[in-house]
Amino acid sequence: QLECEVLEREQMEKLGMGALLGVAQGSAEPPALIVVRYRPAQTDSKTHLGLVGKGVTFDTGGISIKPADGMEKMKYDMAGGAAMLGAMRAIAQLKPAIPVTAFIPCVENMPGSRAQRPGDIVTAMSGKTIEVINTDAEGRLILADALTYARQQGATHLVDAATLTGAIVVALGHLNVGLFANDEAMRDRVLGAAKAEGERMWPMPLEDDYKEYLKSAFADLANVGGRFGGAVTAAIFLKEFAGDTPWVHLDIAGTAWLDECKPFLAKGPSGVPVRTLVRLATEWKET
Repeated sequence: QLECEVLEREQMEKLGMGALLGVAQGSAEPPALIVVRYRPAQTDSKTHLGLVGKGVTFDTGGISIKPADGMEKMKYDMAGGAAMLGAMRAIAQLKPAIPVTAFIPCVENMPGSRAQRPGDIVTAMSGKTIEVINTDAEGRLILADALTYARQQGATHLVDAATLTGAIVVALGHLNVGLFANDEAMRDRVLGAAKAEGERMWPMPLEDDYKEYLKSAFADLANVGGRFGGAVTAAIFLKEFAGDTPWVHLDIAGTAWLDECKPFLAKGPSGVPVRTLVRLATEWKET
């Protein structure tokens, strides 16, 4: 059985989700935070798996607008959120022994007259302040509040998936998902599930030293860290909001959409990492 709840703008304002709402403010389309809950009929498990998926339904880049070339593909910037919904549908049918909840923050990133501007400072749900240097680094802003909310809702382990950075495509091409983790055991769980399902993932570094790139003179951190190590600094940003909860971040920007078909995948949206997440939940073993 699945339970679904949709938090609307007013509820998110009361929760203090300033990072998410800042991204949404330029669009005529209202934001939504979709929450889908699966609970087993009987369980004594202390594990509660939280799945967080980026749901930018269209990404123009906002005021930091993207080039026109290829922008039509930005409808797939919600691939992380779609993967979480697909995983939850399968989880409901396969009935794993642990509770699983998906959190999908959904916004449209538009350059309207009310849009967030470079240089704005927002306060995330966690209380951290963020200087928005580039409005096209919006996915990490909505995920920040969703990760905080997932922890507040009792998630003991977290996995997020997002078409987050072009930098991961430069690093790994269109073959491997970039995997970042703050916990070795959680990293190994996800890598094991991915290997069993044939979804290729590659562990990336997450040393605290990278946080130096996100320094801000006016806020706790900036939302971008310059041209170097872009996928890593994006993950370091998210790590601030995952806290001490075992967490894995999957950057699927290079693997969520295929321009050419492969022997094992059709052209178009790939569905990565649905199979990995379903196996992770269904074969979860308590440690």
